[in-house]
Amino acid sequence: MSNSDQLIQSVLDEVAACQKLTDLENIRVRYLGKTGLVTEELKNLSNLSIEEKKIQGKALNNIKLKIIESIEAKKEELETHQLDIKLSKEFIDCTLPIRNNRLSEAKIHPITQTINEIVSILGEMGLRYEEGPDVENDFNNFTALNIPKNHPARQMHDTFYLKKNYDGEKLVLRTHTSPVQIRTLQKSNLPIKIFAPGRTYRCDSDMTHTPMFHQVEGLVVDKNIKFSNLKWFVEEFCKTFFKQDELKLRFRPSYFPFTEPSAEVDINCEVKSGKIILGKGTKWLEILGCGMVHPNVFKQCKLNNDNFTGFAFGMGIERLAMLKYGMPDLRDFFEGDINWLQHYGFSPFDTSDLSWR
Repeated sequence: MSNSDQLIQSVLDEVAACQKLTDLENIRVRYLGKTGLVTEELKNLSNLSIEEKKIQGKALNNIKLKIIESIEAKKEELETHQLDIKLSKEFIDCTLPIRNNRLSEAKIHPITQTINEIVSILGEMGLRYEEGPDVENDFNNFTALNIPKNHPARQMHDTFYLKKNYDGEKLVLRTHTSPVQIRTLQKSNLPIKIFAPGRTYRCDSDMTHTPMFHQVEGLVVDKNIKFSNLKWFVEEFCKTFFKQDELKLRFRPSYFPFTEPSAEVDINCEVKSGKIILGKGTKWLEILGCGMVHPNVFKQCKLNNDNFTGFAFGMGIERLAMLKYGMPDLRDFFEGDINWLQHYGFSPFDTSDLSWR
């Protein structure tokens, strides 16, 4: 290309005169596109000798580089100019509140709030917080808790079974938080005073059951622990959690493989205008299960319990929240509905329920 300097100057003049990004793109295509002037000249290099290729190739690459640089610089200039025009015409008052007031404040989910309340109360009552894995082995989830091989809880229709681990050990999604008690009994020195909130899993789904839900377990093992200690502890917790000093509790004989004797606990209530009012009336609602630790549990954990006894209790966290805050359907907890959360959620700045009385 003989007049390369003249060509470069011509292109630079065209680029400088552009007022629109579309015009700038047209220039790029005309010179550097697939059939552009510079591109076609580069294609013709194959017809030249080696020496001519070196000279012409260098000149064409220099032209191409200068065109690209000028176009990029002009593009940045035009984009900045367009942005300045847009900013000069638009105005946003950052001091105005958002129009959608229902999203103006973040809310704490009722499950999180209820767990925080339970942690606060049980911690003040002298229990230590413990955690365990969601994926458990068959021994911790069933065998160590004195659950027989033919117990319905072990069946496929109740339990999520997983593939065996490398040791051939059967694994499950834990069906309760009781395995945390087993892990604590296996590794801790007596006495033990712990509670364990967390997720649990069972094959069930309806208005009052979901495949994943939350439980909290408590375990106290010490010298001379009696059922009367359990009774006092459960009563004190329920009255504190529901903020009802006059709340009445009923202990009904029941059966759990891991406790003996065992009991289910009810609280009194009345139904008025379709609402459940706790602490009043003569009707009863089941709230939790409890009992004295079965001797076989101590044996499975290889503990000498000659001088020690203990009690345990367990309850559903969603059920506690539903009863305390009047939520009718368990499934709503997991729908992710913003409107529901705005109604039932809690302000992160309100800590009135997190301090023990």
